[in-house]
Amino acid sequence: MPIHCKFDTTQRALNFDRPFVDCPRLSHGLRKLDIGKNANIRVKSTLQRLTKSSVDYDITPWVNTTLYSAVADVFALSPGDLDFLTGEHMRNLWTHPNSPASVRIDFERPFVTPPMVVVFLNYIDLDKNHNWRLKTTASDIDVKGFTLNIETWSNTILYVARAGWIAYPEDREHIFSKSINTMDVRPSNRPQQQQSSEIRFNTVEFWKKPSVFIALNSLDVDCKANLRLNAYVDGVSTTRLVWHIDSWADTVLYSAGATIIAFN
Repeated sequence: MPIHCKFDTTQRALNFDRPFVDCPRLSHGLRKLDIGKNANIRVKSTLQRLTKSSVDYDITPWVNTTLYSAVADVFALSPGDLDFLTGEHMRNLWTHPNSPASVRIDFERPFVTPPMVVVFLNYIDLDKNHNWRLKTTASDIDVKGFTLNIETWSNTILYVARAGWIAYPEDREHIFSKSINTMDVRPSNRPQQQQSSEIRFNTVEFWKKPSVFIALNSLDVDCKANLRLNAYVDGVSTTRLVWHIDSWADTVLYSAGATIIAFN
């Protein structure tokens, strides 16, 4: 059974709610960011010194970037839970200027039918002088793999971005996943600071209130103020949840998206 946990910039060690029989597989994604506008947007989450019961981690900026706060979510899997496959891919335009926006990810073993695939961001490096636009998506999913896309648009300058991914059987019980976006509730040309919507699980059954992993998969934010984003959920029950993607202060949020996984 997967375990969900979160960490933020005030912590350096994460103890799992229960120890695993061996070192787990971990996927992690950024869900809250508060970063100064006066330098490039540079932030990454890193996991290290993994044991059966804990992991050390950092959410860090570099060079002259000012990181006021950040939160990341972790999806932890037992090494014996073979239903799930996970991985990461980095698009590094600093070292490889021709690095493609789309790459084919081959699964280490095929699924019986095309799986569910979710993607999310855990490393961002964007130029400060143009609006911050970045998204990651999964496309062309089949039993052997999928295409992972890390893209920007307009005049945004991307230096580096890294996306994590999780794939699982489409008929796996007691799990629900969905990509949500502020544009589900209002257009990008009408920026506002708070947006939310209810999700009903419909045909997915949960035997208790599910744990919920949430991480950002896209952003479109004006560079004239600090980058402030917070993706989170509340009102979680066995049948529904409410998602929120907010900004605050003078940040202008055109759009942002997140990946949600609810599971028992």
